[in-house]
Amino acid sequence: MIDTYMMFLPELLRGAGVTIQVLLLSAVFAFLFAFVAGLGRVSRFWIVRFLMGALVELFRGTSLLVQMFFFFFALPAFGMELTPFAAGVLALSLNYGAYASEVVRGAILSVPGGQTEAGIALNMTRWQRMRLVILPQAFRLMLPGFGNNAIELLKGTSLVSLVTLADLTFQGRILKDNYTGDQVEIFTLLLLLYFVLALPLIFGARWLEKRAAKGVAAR
Repeated sequence: MIDTYMMFLPELLRGAGVTIQVLLLSAVFAFLFAFVAGLGRVSRFWIVRFLMGALVELFRGTSLLVQMFFFFFALPAFGMELTPFAAGVLALSLNYGAYASEVVRGAILSVPGGQTEAGIALNMTRWQRMRLVILPQAFRLMLPGFGNNAIELLKGTSLVSLVTLADLTFQGRILKDNYTGDQVEIFTLLLLLYFVLALPLIFGARWLEKRAAKGVAAR
């Protein structure tokens, strides 16, 4: 049985490399989008709040799989053709970034109003208050949510296999079709590899939660 596992492992590890690339790039863009959208949701300009709110609810309220299919299969009709990798990263970034933007917005709104009043008393501009007073405090509160979001993002990467990207799940499906008698071994390895990929994120999220709790307690 060990020989069987070792036979499948190289192909799955090749797919795991693609999964890691999708995860890292999607995480970067998702958190950038989260900050832009989260800050937009607390803007003093109603048009910015409205537009960002509509964008966030669009990606939170529709299926990630449908979004991925739209970017890959429908956009070419508008003259925009994306590779499977680009379509997968774009859909994951916008979907999980929309959820993470609520973490950003909630953390900013949870900073006590007295902090803003103190900034006003010091004659700070609105941007200075946000950059120097509110965001440093809110960021500690965002960390646990960001950690959990990253774990969910890893699990969501498995959907890129449905737009023909040769990730970990795609390689598992190919092996399953070619070795129909060894499905137990293939999917056992698939589960274990996803778990191994998730472990750093799980421990990282717990570490961030502890740091955030200590930071709040210190206040």
